[in-house]
Amino acid sequence: MAVVIKYVVERNGVERMTFTSKKEADAYDKMLDVAESLEHMLSKVDVPLSEQQVESLALEIAKQKDEFLSVLKGAKPDTPKKAKKVDADADDTDNSDGKVTKLNQA
Repeated sequence: MAVVIKYVVERNGVERMTFTSKKEADAYDKMLDVAESLEHMLSKVDVPLSEQQVESLALEIAKQKDEFLSVLKGAKPDTPKKAKKVDADADDTDNSDGKVTKLNQA
């Protein structure tokens, strides 16, 4: 039998996420702290947002805090790169669901 150490991040008695490394658990816990602080801040803005919208927005900002900080410091946001064109003779094909499938050649 193997012994496995798990780190559980819990908020208000609710298990949020389980990790196998303390470093990852601490990072997630810190991200949740940032999101909670952002929720308090966003609830005071003069924009009509539901409680669910405030929670979702705060969590997304916390997840991408480095990018938001960069923009707030004056940097331009990263723009999405243009998709590569696929030749008709290429080995890959783009399905309608966005997945690329490798074709076998005989």
